[in-house]
Amino acid sequence: MVGCRFTALSSRLWLIRRKALSRSYHFGRADSVSPSILTSPTAHQQAETGLYGFEQLKTPKGFRYLVKDAIKRSEELIAYISRLPPSEDVIRAMDEISDTVCSVVDSAELCRNTHPDSEFVKEADKASVEMNAFLHLLNTNQSLYDAVVKAETEGVLTTVEAQRAAHTLRTDFEKGGIHLCAGKLDRVDKINAEIARLGREYASTFTTTTVSFFLLFGFVRFNENIVNDPGQFDVFPSARVPKTLHHILQRIYCTKSGSVKLSVESSSTIKESGFRITTDEGTLSSILKWTNDAEVRKRAYITGHSAPFANLSVLDKLIAARHELAQIMGYKSYAEFALQPTMASSPDVVMGFLLELSNIVKDQADKEVEIIRKVKSQFCGDASGDVQPWDEAYFKGIIKSSAYEIDPTVVASYFPLSQCLEGLKVIVESLFGATFYNVSLAPGESWHPSVVKLLFHHPNEGDLGFLYLDLYSRKDKFPGCAHFAVKGGRKLSKTQYQLPVVALVCNFSARPGPSTSNLNHWEVETLFHEFGHALHSLLSRTDYQHFSGTRMVLDLAETPANLFEYFAWDYRVLKRFARHYSSGEIIPENLVASMNSAKNMFVATDLQRQIFYSAMDQELFGEQSSTPTNTIDMVADLTRKYTSWGYVEGTHWHTRFNHLINYGAGYYSYLYAKCFAATIWQKVFNDEPLSLSAGSILRTKFLQYGGSRDPSEMLNDFLGNGIMRNTNGGSVPNICSLRKELNM
Repeated sequence: MVGCRFTALSSRLWLIRRKALSRSYHFGRADSVSPSILTSPTAHQQAETGLYGFEQLKTPKGFRYLVKDAIKRSEELIAYISRLPPSEDVIRAMDEISDTVCSVVDSAELCRNTHPDSEFVKEADKASVEMNAFLHLLNTNQSLYDAVVKAETEGVLTTVEAQRAAHTLRTDFEKGGIHLCAGKLDRVDKINAEIARLGREYASTFTTTTVSFFLLFGFVRFNENIVNDPGQFDVFPSARVPKTLHHILQRIYCTKSGSVKLSVESSSTIKESGFRITTDEGTLSSILKWTNDAEVRKRAYITGHSAPFANLSVLDKLIAARHELAQIMGYKSYAEFALQPTMASSPDVVMGFLLELSNIVKDQADKEVEIIRKVKSQFCGDASGDVQPWDEAYFKGIIKSSAYEIDPTVVASYFPLSQCLEGLKVIVESLFGATFYNVSLAPGESWHPSVVKLLFHHPNEGDLGFLYLDLYSRKDKFPGCAHFAVKGGRKLSKTQYQLPVVALVCNFSARPGPSTSNLNHWEVETLFHEFGHALHSLLSRTDYQHFSGTRMVLDLAETPANLFEYFAWDYRVLKRFARHYSSGEIIPENLVASMNSAKNMFVATDLQRQIFYSAMDQELFGEQSSTPTNTIDMVADLTRKYTSWGYVEGTHWHTRFNHLINYGAGYYSYLYAKCFAATIWQKVFNDEPLSLSAGSILRTKFLQYGGSRDPSEMLNDFLGNGIMRNTNGGSVPNICSLRKELNM
């Protein structure tokens, strides 16, 4: 997500929000390193401030003042731009408008998704609505657009970054239709409003609420349709579900008369107890992975992949709305419209890339499914039995455990959360010669007692930026893991730089406090992934916050996060911090080797699934026939074409696939990032993962530029011409490193 330069193509699963109004931001002071990063530093007398350091946010109603101040400052800047001749001052002022507006957007979004006080959340919601209305005015401001066009075309911009900023601003404005005639622009505005409404109705995490230079990209706290129709079924007796899952399920009772009740007054009326299983994503995943009762797994799979039914019609309307928008803009499909500014540049390039990958993995994926079938046959005593999609997670787990005898609780014992954060510090110190410290939070700055604030510092360069950590699960908090950018970095003058401020939000189940909080390795990998995003924001040094950190083309922005996952699997890194929570023993090398071997057992089917998701995303938003698309039939056909699993009749799992809202023809970017990260790791880090020279190359050739350089030029300068190839007017990543990594 972008310095409020939120285009329709900047939709991502992570947040890259920006804040401005730096004059009111309280940075705090650095303290000496604590025994644990999670331990609060010694308190120092500090003046009271507001939420995130904004003086206006001392109370929930402070959001009203934040909105008022942002609009006032933006209007001053609009008037200033109107008096300027074409110059770099125009671009700098536009960037300040973006930064100012997003100070409200970003603080509101972080608040809406993490603050435990309902009054703060309510006021943040109101602020988002009010800023959305103001953003629409900015999107359609003809004088701003004209000023940007003149600055771009009259040869007055002296730096490459300023020229790129002007070009990007213009194209972002035009994504919103500002260059169209009045009738078409009015229709585009109405379509965008409809797309936003449909997104809120469909999606459980993000929704795009408008497009162009100032695109408000907001979280939706609740998914209307999934809340109303999450899917559920009853299981009797309770013994059919593993005891380890009982705490996440609702206990129910079957009476002797045959009725089902949620509670009982007398045990004499009870025939047996069971569970009501609600097939939300987390519960469904747990049931499919850990339940040995095949019938329970089948019912969970079918129920969970057949809800919410209402989203079928929502998706149909969304496809139609996006297609109409693209046609008004002069494109054949929404996919073509969305991909035009990316590295891929067109649906044809993306589909060629996906087909190439699909052909590579097909044979190995078929073999992996056959392995699962044979194990199931042995397990069930039925040599002729077929393997079904609801068998996949369960039998993969059995096969991996049997082959490598990996106990997840043993693995987790080597990853106390405090040690994982120390591991991240080791990486920062080794690669970049920098470090981070726990700093005191000023009174009123934090939103929860468990929040920690870190200062990133380089001994020669000084302070680099700030990172809030909000790592533990709690009621009504954003349910996933994400990187929220609170303030983007930008050059204020020849001697002053606005430091980036970001928040890393997770939902680890461990409790905060002095007791040991151990992470399973999937959580460790997730933490490292999100930290990769945070570092991208903290280490970029762009003139304009428009390009700060992850604010870059969609199909490259996930690369640093994917790269940092490698550090969570490399023993040379893990031995520096992964120690047993009680004995202090370093994680055994043979255990890490087994973990890696288990991870690589079913790489083809895992990769095949991502290819399928990407192809489905392209097809749904591709060229449309004269008759409406039946999305169930389309997804069924694509399942058969791109996967080694069969399609289960009657299901429509895509109606809860939020990436159709978040990405809209951009899901393939995960695979682009996976290929780029594999190449970077093998060429730069594989020999010595904690090398200062390797980190310096990564920072000076990639991270520091954010989105301020042409991505193809930047990658070629970073790794040489072999990292990608040009085809049909677009760029495709070299897949050789990924194939080598996966032994394909």
